[in-house]
Amino acid sequence: MNATVALKWVDVGAAIDVPHQGARRVETDLGAIAVFRTVDNEYYAVMDKCPHKGGPLSEGIVHGRHIACPLHNWSFSLESGEAVGADAGKGCTPTVPLRIEDERILLGLR
Repeated sequence: MNATVALKWVDVGAAIDVPHQGARRVETDLGAIAVFRTVDNEYYAVMDKCPHKGGPLSEGIVHGRHIACPLHNWSFSLESGEAVGADAGKGCTPTVPLRIEDERILLGLR
């Protein structure tokens, strides 16, 4: 029987503190997490490490629902963490559950 591990929802700050088409880096017990806000006010969270060369995705460029690594310009889906475009299938960065409650960002950590 598989037991589902319950998530611990951790408040990491105000949603408004993440700039449009930008990111905020959050240090957690699991490592650094990048929280992104799209131009359409959608929020996503991924581990802040490109699987290619370890670049800080929080310093990348947000375009639509994708993030471009600042080191080598690989693009990743903010929804799935998978590499997209020319680099599709070459790697992924883990996504992190996120929700907004009372204008606060909550990350689902294990």
